[in-house]
Amino acid sequence: MNLSKRKSLTAIFAIAFISFLISTIMYLFDFFKTFEYSIYDLLSRNINPAKKSESIYIIYIDQTSLEELSKQGITWPWPRQIYAPLIDFLSEADAVFIDILFTESSSYGVEDDIILAESVKKAGNVYLPVALSKAKRDFDEKYLDKISTPTYVAKDYGFQSAIFPIEPLKENAKGLGNVSIWPDEDGVYRRVPLFFRIKEHVIPNFVMTYMIQGKQIQVRENSVLLGDVVIPLYHNSLLLKYSSDKQPFRVYSFVEVLFSATSQVNNSNIKKETFSGKKVFIGLSAAGLFDLKPTPVSNKTPGVFVHATTLTNLIERDFIRIFPKAVVLTIVFIVSLIVSFIFIRQHSMKINLLSFLGILMLLSFFEIIFFRFSMYMDFLPSFMALMSSSVLSLIYSYATEGREKSFIKKTFLQYMDKRIVEHLLANPELISAGGQKKTVTVFFADIAGFTTISEKLSAEETAMMLHRVLNKLTEVVIKNYGVVDKYIGDCIMAFWGAPLKTEEDEVNACRTALECMDALSEINKEFEREGLPQINIRIGIHTGDAVVGNIGSDRLFNYTVIGDTVNIASRLESANKFFKTKIIISEDTFYRISDRFIVRQLGIITVKGKTRPIGIYELLSDTEKADQKVIDFAEKFNRAFVLFKEKKWGESMEIFNILIGDFSNDFPTQFYLKKIEELSEARELTENWFVVKIEEK
Repeated sequence: MNLSKRKSLTAIFAIAFISFLISTIMYLFDFFKTFEYSIYDLLSRNINPAKKSESIYIIYIDQTSLEELSKQGITWPWPRQIYAPLIDFLSEADAVFIDILFTESSSYGVEDDIILAESVKKAGNVYLPVALSKAKRDFDEKYLDKISTPTYVAKDYGFQSAIFPIEPLKENAKGLGNVSIWPDEDGVYRRVPLFFRIKEHVIPNFVMTYMIQGKQIQVRENSVLLGDVVIPLYHNSLLLKYSSDKQPFRVYSFVEVLFSATSQVNNSNIKKETFSGKKVFIGLSAAGLFDLKPTPVSNKTPGVFVHATTLTNLIERDFIRIFPKAVVLTIVFIVSLIVSFIFIRQHSMKINLLSFLGILMLLSFFEIIFFRFSMYMDFLPSFMALMSSSVLSLIYSYATEGREKSFIKKTFLQYMDKRIVEHLLANPELISAGGQKKTVTVFFADIAGFTTISEKLSAEETAMMLHRVLNKLTEVVIKNYGVVDKYIGDCIMAFWGAPLKTEEDEVNACRTALECMDALSEINKEFEREGLPQINIRIGIHTGDAVVGNIGSDRLFNYTVIGDTVNIASRLESANKFFKTKIIISEDTFYRISDRFIVRQLGIITVKGKTRPIGIYELLSDTEKADQKVIDFAEKFNRAFVLFKEKKWGESMEIFNILIGDFSNDFPTQFYLKKIEELSEARELTENWFVVKIEEK
């Protein structure tokens, strides 16, 4: 073997080894986790069979149910006895799972609880939820003995207490199980633990309570043996296999089943026999009840749907099995070796590119085939091996392009996060002249009354204050993966969704707004110590389509967003002046943040230059950080607003008056109280009587 071939083989094995090492480290230390989740979600939506369950039905407490019962004067939360006839109607079902926490006595009195408890006892097939909590609180530990599974050793998730249904319900339920589950790091519900440790007890999952009856449980490595069924586990949890069918379960509205049960609907197709032998879930799906969760198949999935999917997987023994790490690493090494060999031995860029695409397609093909047969192989380690070995093999070409990439990095790091810059480095075509239509979230933050403040200060003090405020707000934007577009006097404009689009864009924008308010509080403390005036900011956020790209001339251009979405975000920032609020988000943004934040609906408005009404919300707090006072305030205000739109002005005014008693300076409350008085006196209402027209001064 000549020296040239020896060097070539040495390079091939060296690059293959380095590529394998890089991919292995990133794989074993979960650097791929977030992106791997996205691939799993994509496969779940498109590759999983569109199966429909014949044995599991869901009864949703949906918006229609809330509205229909509201017409009869029954408002949420409903009296407990409203569930009783429905439970009686489902007495022939194999099991009834009620995914509602009845942890406090009914506000309608003891008799209300007793009526429901008697129906639960009579039916003898009702399973109720227990909520395990990490908070320390007093609870009846003895009752844990009745529902614990002593033969199973569960992982300790740090639970300190349990919240049970009220006494008459928990005593008469056929079974109790934990419903406290949590999403993966990206907020998506893909897996569910089957057992939970709390102190010396092991509590089954909500649906496992049904599955384990009369069966022996054995622990195996990465699996649980339940009778003769082997349940594979992934990180101590069942990896859920969601049907790609948009509606895999037969679904009923609560109110239509209730009316059938109470004979309020003539000739109804829903008979008592309809549910005979079925597993029936009752849960919340109305958006205002805050039990919507993101899953691989939908951004807004009712929580009860997750439990129903869990039970379907268990009953049908339809599980996703994960490839062992040894198999994945073997494939990683083979890919690294093959790519290094081809790229070093071949100097044709065309052949190298075709080889790269061919291997990528082959890996994708096997990934899809395996998933179709309920086997999931981590895709990104082998893809990383393909990428890293390709890059290392073409290191010289990569080095010659270093100057261009250095320019991109130096330029764009000034106003966007490093992660986004890395995306631009991999896709330099994104910074070419011109733009693309994309869905983005635009953010405007303006200093309130800064002109008045600047008139009292010297030019140097004004510039210094503005610099410190904008500098701090910029840091918050970039930390939350936003792109700082421009500074317009004392206003900062930023956006999310380009050049890198993520599922968290709207969440990051809202989090930025709240963190900007916290940062401003710290700045004001510094200004107070220095004898400088206090500063307030107003923020507007809107999500919509816009043109994104390098806009400008050949000499001077700027990576920016333009379009109606930008204008609306700016108008929302200004709308804070009218409502005397701090952060306003549009309904288009609100629908994408699920239950991650506490908001109140300010109304439906039209702004200057726009004819289409826009639903707006005030962003109050992060759900995880909100205190109970803020949560109660938002719930009452939102309820009052719904009643206002339904023209139930007396009930609406009653709630608004309660709020004004506790929050006398709250302008939106004052505004709607005055609005109700005006509307009550009006002889005739216009078509859009509820729309607030805001004219900027």
